[in-house]
Amino acid sequence: MDITIYTSTGCVWCARMKELMERANQEYTEVVWNELTGDEQVALGQQYPDIASFPAAVIDGVFYKGLVDVAKLFLEQGLVTAPKKEGYESLKKKRYYNERT
Repeated sequence: MDITIYTSTGCVWCARMKELMERANQEYTEVVWNELTGDEQVALGQQYPDIASFPAAVIDGVFYKGLVDVAKLFLEQGLVTAPKKEGYESLKKKRYYNERT
């Protein structure tokens, strides 16, 4: 896959996008919005008009707006798995145990 992620300095969701790339074992190029010149930002905005927030990604020429869209793609392709959610009974047992200790 050819992946470029667009991030912004201090962005928590951008850090999570990079973690997702590592979990999926994907190499990527990172472009940090704050490090671009004004002209580069304008050009990027013209190329990808939906790049109004970060993170964003271009994967094999397709623009993805946000972490959730990329995570869904990776789930569909089997590159990552979703963590199992705990059921009610499991949570009830933990609560009982914690109250007794």
